[in-house]
Amino acid sequence: MRKIRQFKIGLKAARVNVGLTQAEVSKRLGISNNTLIKWESGVDSPKVNQFEKLCKLYRIPQDNIDLLHERR
Repeated sequence: MRKIRQFKIGLKAARVNVGLTQAEVSKRLGISNNTLIKWESGVDSPKVNQFEKLCKLYRIPQDNIDLLHERR
């Protein structure tokens, strides 16, 4: 049986895919724009509840987001 590799993208790519700006996401989540920039650049990571909100907003399963994507 062949193993299927899961496709993962970073937070910035997920945001861009749904056509949202950093300002729009920050406003919807009630966070600062600086916080979102840190998450997207890999400097910091969202807390679990914030990550769940991001995935719902971006319409992507949590398993398909790579929080370490930008650090590589």
